[in-house]
Amino acid sequence: MLQMLKNCKLCPRNCNVNRLKKERGFCNSDDTIKVARVSLHPWEEPCLSGKKGSGTIFFSNCNLNCVFCQNHQISQENIGKSLSIERLSEIFMEQQKRGASNINLVTPTHYVPQIIEAIKSAKKSGLNIPILYNSSGYENIDTLKALDGYIDIYLPDLKYMNDKYALKYSKVNNYFNFASKAISEMVRQCPNPKFNEKGLMIKGVIIRHLMLPGLLFDSKKIIDYIFTSFNNSVYISLMNQYTPTFNSKKYPEINKPLNKKHYESLINYSLSLGIKNGFIQEEGTVKESFIPQFDLRGV
Repeated sequence: MLQMLKNCKLCPRNCNVNRLKKERGFCNSDDTIKVARVSLHPWEEPCLSGKKGSGTIFFSNCNLNCVFCQNHQISQENIGKSLSIERLSEIFMEQQKRGASNINLVTPTHYVPQIIEAIKSAKKSGLNIPILYNSSGYENIDTLKALDGYIDIYLPDLKYMNDKYALKYSKVNNYFNFASKAISEMVRQCPNPKFNEKGLMIKGVIIRHLMLPGLLFDSKKIIDYIFTSFNNSVYISLMNQYTPTFNSKKYPEINKPLNKKHYESLINYSLSLGIKNGFIQEEGTVKESFIPQFDLRGV
């Protein structure tokens, strides 16, 4: 499995670098896992956090370069602590012992081979809570196929329909083409949402869409696509928590909070289509206090 790092094509960047020899591509990662925070996160979708929290593991580095990234300290500034596959496996078990609802792998794409090995090891030690893959949606199909059978819940973003926004704000070409195909593969692997007696999701796909200022039309097209493609076999999470931060100050059109009426309009539009399986956010989420502190806790 680790041989996938030899000519790295884990994500659509296809950098083809030999990470086993410490070469680094776009995501700035070699063969060593890097993690910035391990915690029980109470603010995921209710069916993911439950009462005790989702067992988040925030991986360092990223294959996107979003100008508004709330986690820019770890995604683009390389903050984090290097650890072994064995230690990652131990962290999975520690999260389970803390009562986590699931193991929540946050921005994991560039560490998939190591994560698979850690999951194998943890399962031998008794890991039995759902594994959640929390990603930007910018994925290669072959990488996702390698995860088949290891992931119980997929939590992808679907950020943009129009690639001009993807290029401008996330520095990536053909985002929708890759993300839409990736999500289809995720749904193939986990086609029907399942919940336990406590109302916690144990299998399925939740597609997140973070609404950006001024992009109501693009957001509506994304909702159209999701509902047309998957109907109510997936859940949609409409997020209003956009907070102007990091390099958003260089882009005046998004250097401001989301228009409340635009978000309400998107909710009403979704309801008018007949969407039943969804999550919305209340007011008060636009605060930097909701952004985790990447202080290496739990690592």
